Amino acid sequence: MVRPSATAAGESLSSVTAGLNSWLEVDLDAVTANVAAIRDYIGPGIEIIAVVKANAYGAGSEVFAPALEAAGVDRFAVVWVQEAVALRRAGVTKPILVLGHAFPGDAVSSLQNDIMLTCHSRSLAEAVSVAAVAAGKTARIHVKVDTGLHRFGVPLDEAVTLAEYARGLPGVVVEGLTTHMANADEEDDTFAELQHERFREAVRRLPWIAYRHTANSATAIRRGELRYEGVRMGLALHGVLPAHTGGPAVTPALSLKARLARVADVAPGEGVSYGLTWKAANHAKVGLVPVGYADGWRRSLGNTASVLVHGQRVAMVGRVCMDQFLCDVTTVPGAAEGDEVVLFGKQGDAEISIDEVARLAGTISWDIMASLQARLPRIYQRKGVVERVIAGG
Repeated sequence: MVRPSATAAGESLSSVTAGLNSWLEVDLDAVTANVAAIRDYIGPGIEIIAVVKANAYGAGSEVFAPALEAAGVDRFAVVWVQEAVALRRAGVTKPILVLGHAFPGDAVSSLQNDIMLTCHSRSLAEAVSVAAVAAGKTARIHVKVDTGLHRFGVPLDEAVTLAEYARGLPGVVVEGLTTHMANADEEDDTFAELQHERFREAVRRLPWIAYRHTANSATAIRRGELRYEGVRMGLALHGVLPAHTGGPAVTPALSLKARLARVADVAPGEGVSYGLTWKAANHAKVGLVPVGYADGWRRSLGNTASVLVHGQRVAMVGRVCMDQFLCDVTTVPGAAEGDEVVLFGKQGDAEISIDEVARLAGTISWDIMASLQARLPRIYQRKGVVERVIAGG
């Protein structure tokens, strides 16, 4: 495989990918369009908080986040402090909120990088205050109410007490109040109503906190009353809507592609891949696809999923290996080494969605995306012209 050059900007997508065994392709025009579609859908006066945790759900946060900023999102959110620091190093200038746990020892670096923490304890609030006073700055924090998910956050009474305590500390501004819905993308999301009741009580008792946010992509789309001042959009920015959620017309931004590494004949009765779990009923041709479970392509997809070759759906056959798998190209005339294979995305008029792959793997779209490994090169393009490359490793 020829590694794509970091200086490939301005080259055609076809020339940059010609020597690649596999790659993840990110359509930056789709990202821009998705931000606009979401903004139109949620209405005026509500901020878009772009959630770019877990390397922007596999899309590569160092490019994906600046593209979102250029497209007009208002804030960013991640889970860990180190993710937020990485965004600053990538050039992100908009506010960044850490949604997950932070230690008191994180207060100084967070302040230095203008990063807001979600505060869960007096000791963290005190550390933030000490760091702010020492630096002559004001630190903004958010407090998360556990309204029923029982993950991160603090119970209602404790959250109110903590917010009031932090409010009295020098150098600290309690800017935000937040929670998270437990069944946002379930067919029956009515538990959100009980959670909202609990959150409204926190709002009633803390009227001086002006910025409230409760909604991820599914809740923001399905429940307008939970949008408040900001909505935390993740999956929808990638052009994928959560399950049971109709909404804005978004465009999938990610495609996983490869090139056939070999096309081989298989005689009737012969098997392929480990365990010989698939055997040819008649004379067959199989194509070798250089993507495996070490890249995040699930082993469970063997003998189950399909890929696209020459615009045709062809079956994956045999077990997925660490670095490659096989597909049956018997019905694809002229299939040859070097031909493009689409694992998810479009090829001609045919398309395989991330949702389909997730369903066949017995999981969810977030899991498929976030599992895509760093050794897959990331190619960022607009209208077939490459803007940036992150070489795999």
